[in-house]
Amino acid sequence: LLQHGELPNKAELAVFTRSIMRHTMLNEWLLRFYRSFHHNAHPMAMVATIVASLAAFYHDSTNINNDRHREIFSHRMIAKLPTIAAASYKHALGQPFIYPRNDLDYCANVLNMLFSVPCEPYEVDPLHAKALDLLFILHADHEQNASTSTVRLAGSTGCNPYTAMSAGVSALWGPAHGGANEAVVDMLEKIGDVSHVPDFLARVKDKAGGVRLMGFGHRVYKNFDPRATIIREMCHQVLGKLGQSNNPLFELALRLEEIALKDDYFISRKLYPNVDFYSGIIYRALGIPREMFTVMFAIARTAGWVAHWSEMIADPTLKIARPRQLYTGPTQRDYVPVTKR
Repeated sequence: LLQHGELPNKAELAVFTRSIMRHTMLNEWLLRFYRSFHHNAHPMAMVATIVASLAAFYHDSTNINNDRHREIFSHRMIAKLPTIAAASYKHALGQPFIYPRNDLDYCANVLNMLFSVPCEPYEVDPLHAKALDLLFILHADHEQNASTSTVRLAGSTGCNPYTAMSAGVSALWGPAHGGANEAVVDMLEKIGDVSHVPDFLARVKDKAGGVRLMGFGHRVYKNFDPRATIIREMCHQVLGKLGQSNNPLFELALRLEEIALKDDYFISRKLYPNVDFYSGIIYRALGIPREMFTVMFAIARTAGWVAHWSEMIADPTLKIARPRQLYTGPTQRDYVPVTKR
């Protein structure tokens, strides 16, 4: 849908699915690259580096003016990002890399590569795969956000497309963008208990306090983020299945939401829960560690990035992006020799 503007028919879907499955593996030499990273390197640093390094492996299909090459690149990125991400996680744990399984669907494959080990069987929970699929769909694209704009800006130079994707990964890493759900979990843990919510919100209202309410408000949605409503329901399902319906962090999130939505201070400022408010809780319930939250976001957003890039490159009127700025500094100044300064 993102790539072509229409949902595929059955035959088109089968071709697309086969293509994605065929591109899931990483070159063995590329896997050796992970050994260059320290064991505690941040997964996003590894993902950004490995994605950029793909440019060194694929020389025969990166002609950006070739329709077929653009399609191969798009499928390759969507297919390989989960493998790259999972390998980053396994490297941090010191565990063996798990190869992709083409008999699993996309999200089940992600979970298998993250959590299975060679020494014992691992079965993916269908609800976990469903929850991840929902998050990936909701995170796949969201117009001209910072990382997508970065991909388009870099791509407009005509650079190797993998380097444009790496630039997008780096932009997504920022706590104000892809790292927002991580910040929500940090905030909830600092609040600590439901009884502390009123005091915390009072400090949020105090501008001198410098306390921010993470996971509320959005630059695009000036009312309730519709994605948050969907994720909230899935959060209930996942925690219920895991027997964590009384999960303290989720209870805290619900109470925080309840109080904030009744408070005139937040209502007047149109501060409603956004997509990041509950996604981190779901990732945590699935067993995904906090440092991997933004990596999961990158897997999802890759579909949107490649769609934007492909659309832009295919435009015959494409010109290099050149943001302008208004200079407000000094006007003409005379040069003064260093001995007289």
